Amino acid sequence: MNRRQAMTRFWCLATPLLISGCGGGDAMSELEAYTQSVLARPPSPIEQLPEIKPVDTFVYESQDRRNPFTPDAQSEPDQEMALDNGLAPDPNRRKEELEGYALDSLRMVGTLELVDGRWGLIRAKDGILHRVRVGNYLGQNSGQIISIEDDAIQVTEIISDAPGQWRERAATIALTK
Repeated sequence: MNRRQAMTRFWCLATPLLISGCGGGDAMSELEAYTQSVLARPPSPIEQLPEIKPVDTFVYESQDRRNPFTPDAQSEPDQEMALDNGLAPDPNRRKEELEGYALDSLRMVGTLELVDGRWGLIRAKDGILHRVRVGNYLGQNSGQIISIEDDAIQVTEIISDAPGQWRERAATIALTK
């Protein structure tokens, strides 16, 4: 017989002995006596619920005020004008990798001069180094790189002022030391 089988047999024989030793007579009889005394008590009455105070009702009468749930006739021409300015992010454009990061989480760490032009070096918050050039997109507000200098990258973002209203905002990613 191997050691594992011997241990299994030992615990199979010892467990019932240990369990039977735990059922000491006094502790169990005290518990049964307490249970019987609790069951013998007369039930206590249930407290009555507190009285609910009536709430005063109020009827809203709009009279000549405009309905807040319908568009205001004066704001519609402004919305049409804002939609016609031609400024809006392109929903059909394929997103670039750095557009998944907030602009303030990106850090410029340098530039790179190659035969085909100047590249900016951007480190994302996950530590990966990215190479970008003028025209690339980054940030979560459709930010497009407009220039790469030795100490900064200039970006133009398209942000929403209101539903359907867009405007451009300039941003800079400065070189970190």
